[in-house]
Amino acid sequence: MNLMNKIMPTEQSIIQKINRAVDELADPKTYDPVCHDHRHGEPLPSAQQLDTIVRMVREILFPGYFGNTSLRPDAIRHYMGVYIDELFEMLSEQVLAGLCFTCKDPASSDVQERSLHAKGITADFIASLSEIRRVLVTDVEAAFLGDPATFDRSEVIFCYPAIRAISSYRMAHRLVELGVPLIPRMICEMAHSETGIDIHPKAQIGEFFTIDHGTGVVIGSTSIIGNNVKLYQGVTLGAKSFPLDEHGNPIKGIPRHPIVEDNVIIYAQATILGRVRIGKNSVIGGNVWVTGNVPPNSRILQTKARETSFLDGAGI
Repeated sequence: MNLMNKIMPTEQSIIQKINRAVDELADPKTYDPVCHDHRHGEPLPSAQQLDTIVRMVREILFPGYFGNTSLRPDAIRHYMGVYIDELFEMLSEQVLAGLCFTCKDPASSDVQERSLHAKGITADFIASLSEIRRVLVTDVEAAFLGDPATFDRSEVIFCYPAIRAISSYRMAHRLVELGVPLIPRMICEMAHSETGIDIHPKAQIGEFFTIDHGTGVVIGSTSIIGNNVKLYQGVTLGAKSFPLDEHGNPIKGIPRHPIVEDNVIIYAQATILGRVRIGKNSVIGGNVWVTGNVPPNSRILQTKARETSFLDGAGI
């Protein structure tokens, strides 16, 4: 069709379309069901600030790996002091933002009181960093000992997505324990985007935990994982069903994810659903579907298919 035969828009029609779009998008009826009723003067959580905080905490936990820390004995304390001071200011602000964002009764306390509460939580978090580091060292060791492809623990820290995801989970889980809303979930979802590993911050995970390769792993919020557990890519620790209330809505907060005991290996693409228990020292093979309890010392594997060749059925 010739361009001249088309009905050409006028300047006025273009302006009318844009103004109509503005009116529709500004209509509160279209966004009220999903928007937060924010109080003026209260801080909002910042994904950008949280990304900086996560990188800073990783550098504190593993000096020299995620920043420019000098490991000279006469300089390390200086770097730690600088990082901790900066972390305290930034994290206090984000914790406060989380507390303000989810406050059910804003009139019950003012921002100044919540600010002091946020600073106390942040101080408790900082005080626990040495313990978080201790546990993460066991996770690095588990990855190193469990993968013959690496000959150096430094390679594990630098390169393995599991360490990034697990370190984010460990710091987020500690914030959950300290009663911080929203911020832990944001931290774990940022790690999910970075690594493809989805760990809910409320999950309980023991020491010497590792995930090999990692892409597609899902660990639900009420999962409990013991010590010395290894998962491979694509493993799902999920919920089998969602009990409904009298209105047909899912009942939240009930245990619905698996319990995995000590010394368990779960191979690639295995799916374990519901509040089932995988007994200690068990092996769950790849691509299996588990919805019942597994006794200790078990091996759950697929039935081996009959080997065939392209000659089968050819009459030869």
